[in-house]
Amino acid sequence: MTDKVTAPQVRARKGGAKLRMVTAYDAPTARIADRAGADIILVGDSVANVVLGHEDTLAVSIEVMVHHTAAVTRTKPRALVVGDMPWLSYHSSPQETVANAGRLVRDGGAGAVKLEGGRKRLPMIGAVIDAEIPVMGHLGLTPQSLHAMGGYRVQGKEAQAAYELISDAKALEDAGVFSIVLEGVPDVVAEIVTREIGVPTIGIGAGANCDGQVLVFHDVTGLGAGEYVPKFVRSYAHLADDAVAALEAFFSDIDSGGFPSDAETYHMSAESEEILRGLSRASDDILADEAMGS
Repeated sequence: MTDKVTAPQVRARKGGAKLRMVTAYDAPTARIADRAGADIILVGDSVANVVLGHEDTLAVSIEVMVHHTAAVTRTKPRALVVGDMPWLSYHSSPQETVANAGRLVRDGGAGAVKLEGGRKRLPMIGAVIDAEIPVMGHLGLTPQSLHAMGGYRVQGKEAQAAYELISDAKALEDAGVFSIVLEGVPDVVAEIVTREIGVPTIGIGAGANCDGQVLVFHDVTGLGAGEYVPKFVRSYAHLADDAVAALEAFFSDIDSGGFPSDAETYHMSAESEEILRGLSRASDDILADEAMGS
């Protein structure tokens, strides 16, 4: 059996074989991701809009994230499972941040946590790492900051903003993160960050020069059911369309009486059926006699 992927192993992949990361939010998607050979499974706060129907990621709590992380880790995947820390779970104090990160590990079974933000999050990141919990950073387009950013906008497009992002990446590395997600940044920014820091970068909308790539499971497989797909997404299947076709065929068979077939039906022995039918007829006769007598 292949050894379980750990945060130190991910860090050691810097500059080596590309890291393969994908989201998963429950046991079925986790099993599929692991069978496909994922190195890292991210239980993202994107569960809010991808699975739970919210408009953004701000709606989920630490309780929701623990629930979904535990569903993933119960499958015992080879991949490293990273639990996403949701909005307001790491913004108040280092102590609260450690408690919430600890819940993702203790109750959710995660092998690491991810949180968004640069230098302003260093006290929280340091506290979590001091608690022996590996931390994955996240810079660039950070969805939990959508209101502050004015929406989902590419970050680091201007030289000064790009320089600040590069500085944030170096600060996160110095703080001890084992990897950094770079989301929604120009390819040259991701290229420079990847070259200048000693931990792996994992890109999503950040070009081809990162140490790995990540996408949302439902985007890759086409389970988004016609929802908006960002520019950086490549869908490799159309499972939502396949699922609709399967259900339409099922409903058609219901209408026609073609489902269930005899082969899909449980049967009694002929002897037991004959006895049952005899008892049923006798019961019907008794009820009819009682009705006539009344």
